[in-house]
Amino acid sequence: MKAVITCKKGDFMLKLGIIGTGAISHYFIEAAHASQEFQLVAVYSRKLTTAQQFASSYTNVSLFDNLEDFFQSEFDVVYIASPNSLHYSQSKKALSAGKHVILEKPAVTQPQEWQELIQIAQENHRFIFEAARNYHEESFTTIKNFLVDKEVLGADLNFAKYSSKMPDLLSGNTPNVFSDRFAGGALMDLGIYPIYAAVRLFGKALDATYQAQQLDNTIDLNGDSILSYPGYQVHIKAGKNITSNLPCEIYTTDGTLTLNTIEHVRSAIFTDHQGNETHLPIQQAPHTMTEEVAAFANMIKQPNLELYQAWLDDATHVHKLLYTMRQTAGIRFEAEK
Repeated sequence: MKAVITCKKGDFMLKLGIIGTGAISHYFIEAAHASQEFQLVAVYSRKLTTAQQFASSYTNVSLFDNLEDFFQSEFDVVYIASPNSLHYSQSKKALSAGKHVILEKPAVTQPQEWQELIQIAQENHRFIFEAARNYHEESFTTIKNFLVDKEVLGADLNFAKYSSKMPDLLSGNTPNVFSDRFAGGALMDLGIYPIYAAVRLFGKALDATYQAQQLDNTIDLNGDSILSYPGYQVHIKAGKNITSNLPCEIYTTDGTLTLNTIEHVRSAIFTDHQGNETHLPIQQAPHTMTEEVAAFANMIKQPNLELYQAWLDDATHVHKLLYTMRQTAGIRFEAEK
């Protein structure tokens, strides 16, 4: 990859474009602006009125309903939070137009798409990032360091939250998050968080399986996965028609490490077999996206290509696992049918 001109943090603002006008894009902009590393300058939507409504709380933002015109405008990096099945094609256009790309998770629907995007990014001397926010949390560095001298025996990691789109689904409609056309489902939307956590903490899994409660279109409402590691297994639960209030647990020969949640972690407490507790020094970030925003800005401004390659390698493995899990459960997206 061609070296990018480096500068000290804060020396210039990265001009930000947005594709996707849902709530998550507002959250990203909030974190991006708070970091003082990004400035929103452009928004694309299929309907100009939707772009106008989305951008009404921001200033000096150019609006587009034509994707080619959007990519020809002047900005440095695009955050893409459109329906999952559109990520691949929109990212190709963005990278070819010379934009850095931040792709909301899941970045792609098939592993080969991720490999192609990495290649296109390299050819155009641009960065591509998957916005799997918990992967970049400092808390997971603290947890991984704590586990260095521990023998792991297994883990239970979960993310299940009743979707705000469930009433729409129950009324007979098919929201994007439950659509095979738009590559939805619990695994892709929420299961990816514990998968990223497992890869971050334990490395690459040997194999994966997934069993799910599914709609007629094969999309999963909730399910359970087993990631196989040498000598132990990691159980993962994902759900969008249920809510789990359980913490996440990592089991070792010395005791159990309990996390309050799998993303935006607030506490991690190790309890040994005698009941003694050790509280890890976890500092929860002020915003769920604070740390990933900082990581992306730092990588663009002060490239660390060894670290960047590690991000790409881990994302590559995550997408291989997601695909394998979907195959074992019989989840097929419209483009695959």
